[in-house]
Amino acid sequence: MKKGLTRHIILSAFIFAIAVVGLRSVEAQDTKQLYSKMAPIEQYLMERSSEIALAKSAAPAAISDHAEIWTMGRRGFEKASAGANGFVCIVGRGWSSAADPDFWNPKVRVPMCANASAARSYLLAISKITELGLAGFDLAHVNSSIATMIARKELPAMESGAMCYMMGKQGYGGDVAPHWPPHLMFFYSDVDPAIWGANTKGSPIMGLADPTFHLTQFVIPVDRYSDGSPAPMADGHKHS
Repeated sequence: MKKGLTRHIILSAFIFAIAVVGLRSVEAQDTKQLYSKMAPIEQYLMERSSEIALAKSAAPAAISDHAEIWTMGRRGFEKASAGANGFVCIVGRGWSSAADPDFWNPKVRVPMCANASAARSYLLAISKITELGLAGFDLAHVNSSIATMIARKELPAMESGAMCYMMGKQGYGGDVAPHWPPHLMFFYSDVDPAIWGANTKGSPIMGLADPTFHLTQFVIPVDRYSDGSPAPMADGHKHS
């Protein structure tokens, strides 16, 4: 992974989308020109009930119907409804959930639903990145700030068992990778991807390790969206 992707705690999903489904990337320079600065903040916000529904689409209803939901206000994520199973569902925006060229893209909407371990660790980083983005700080400042917080242990290491569902069908990952295939993500601190057999021929698991930020992410594709509909395969067809 190239340097400068600190803010993309979930960027492995974006890389996975391109590598597995074969999405065609747009030229990064063109996208940077389109989103060279922050848009009016209203463009990043959503109508509350729509955001809740999209956040819940990240996981099967049996999970998301009992999850806590966060929606994004003008300064960051806010608790919209209580949950009963430890999961927290949110909709990520461009500064946390898309490729660098889409950092200021106000159209990015990425539903995710994290379990309790991930909510206490992974989502704290997503929340801080979101606060910085909403405050108008650029990519370089966000990267530097998150790196400093990690070094000072102001952001926690990944808790044991941290994972999230990213099985939503209606999200938008940005111009570089618009539609991500459904998948599960697992988070660790400083783990060698080889222990999972990731990135090896025939393995369905992709692993990405960033030693600078002490984060290892494992991505596992699934063949259905959260609503039960079949997902596209690498050749463009759908699972039956």
